[in-house]
Order: sequence, then structure tokens, then C-alpha cells
Amino acid sequence: MSQLPRLFDPAQIARNLQRRPASDNFVLDLVLDDLADRLGAHMRAFSRAVLIGPDADRLPKTLHTGSGPVNLSVVEAFSGTEFPDVPEGPHDLIISLLHLQAVDDVPGHLARLRAQLAPDGLLMAAFIGGESLTELREAFLSADLAISGGASARIAPMVQVRDAGALLQRAGFALPVADVETHVVRYGTPFALMAELKALGAANPLVDRPRRFATRTLLAAAAEAYAQKDADADGRIRATLEIVWIAGWVPHESQQKPLRPGSAKVSMTQMLGDKS
Repeated sequence: MSQLPRLFDPAQIARNLQRRPASDNFVLDLVLDDLADRLGAHMRAFSRAVLIGPDADRLPKTLHTGSGPVNLSVVEAFSGTEFPDVPEGPHDLIISLLHLQAVDDVPGHLARLRAQLAPDGLLMAAFIGGESLTELREAFLSADLAISGGASARIAPMVQVRDAGALLQRAGFALPVADVETHVVRYGTPFALMAELKALGAANPLVDRPRRFATRTLLAAAAEAYAQKDADADGRIRATLEIVWIAGWVPHESQQKPLRPGSAKVSMTQMLGDKS
């Protein structure tokens, strides 16, 4: 079996996070607020729960479902290893935040998480995907083509929400659900956006990244292309951020199952009426 190509460099991601200045992480805050709402909609108690995410010391140790508090074992997502140091299972809930966007083999990673869950256990995950940072990607592509005549890998590929549910199914999860939360963030200049990405530890995580720093000429050309295409009337530029959410359950006999083909007892004609 051929080995999957490596796209991401986990050790470099860990170094990026260690080097960044201490600052608020508004993306993590957005995701945690959304997680509280989503988990609160479940009328279920979880006794063995794990929360995987960046900035482990900032992650909550307790969340709530509609049935009460859930105590969490918190695990750092970006420790420099390929797979987080998840406590030995089985668990009945695993939550992964802002990690899957930097995983090479997403179905394989999800399958490893599934192996840590008990039957009827729940996986919830949120990751940056979809059309995130499309504006910045296009600006750098335009600048690279204008200056060097070619393109370099500067922004990681993104998983689309339309593919997310299929990834869960490939990993063996039942009742898969996928949706996306879209945010449009505005900045004074493209350089302000780049500075915030660096402050979030989101510098280029790719194995095949350029080994030299971007030149001032390239950065200026990218900023100009960005402002020309994606600036509002007041001069501020737009940046799209899409958070893809997925959820799936480890199969269990108690779960709902689709009816067998041909087992329906009422015909479509009876439901809609005879239109002939």
C-alpha cells in the first residue's frame, strides 16, 4: 500500500505556536462559544470525555450538556507529534477543535479517534475549512505569478463541507452530520491580517513551504492585489473564515437505522394524491 504524501509539518506547527506572542485567540473563542451551544443541545450525560485542541491551558475543563456538567480530559492538539496523546479509552465523547485542518490523512485520523470511543460514543470536531482565506490565497497567487511567473505553496488546502460527512462515513461513523459557520472579518490592511495569522501561530504549516522568507516586493504585490479585489468602500479588506463542524456516532444497535428498500407501507401516490 502506497504511503500518503505528507502535506503538513506537525513539528513546525508546534514551533509556530511556541514562538507567537501572548495574545487573545479570537478564532478559538468563536469555536468554544459555538461548542457550548452545540453540546448543550444534547440531552445526555457523558462520563468519560476528551477535549483536543490548541492552547490546551486555555481550554475548559468542564462543559455542559442539557443533562448537566461534563468533565473533560484536555489534550494539546499540536505537541509536535502526528497523533495527540489521547488517554486510553474507551471514551463516550471526544471533541477535536481546530486540529483536523492540519492532518494529512483525515479519514485515518478519524478512524483512530473512533477506536478510542465506546459503542454509541460521540465525536464532535471543528476545523478551519471551506472557503477560508480564499482572498489571501488568490492575492498571493497573483503576486507570485506577476513576480516570479510561478506559484508557491503558501496556504494549506481546505476540506470542503460537502466532503466532511463522507470523511466520517469512511472512518466508520454512523449518523454523520456536517455544517459550516461562516464569518467575514475585516482588517485595516492585508498586513494587519498577515500579522494576526502569525500571532495565532498560523504561519505556513506545509512541508513543501518556501524555505526563504517572502520578500518585501512579494508582500507588497500581494497586499495590492488583495486591496484591489477584496476591499470595501472604506478601504478595509475582507477575510473569509469558515469553521466546518462534523459529528458522528460509533455504531450501536440502539441507533436509528435506515429502512430496507421496498419496506415502505405507504406509496408516494397515496401521500401526494393521484394527479392523473
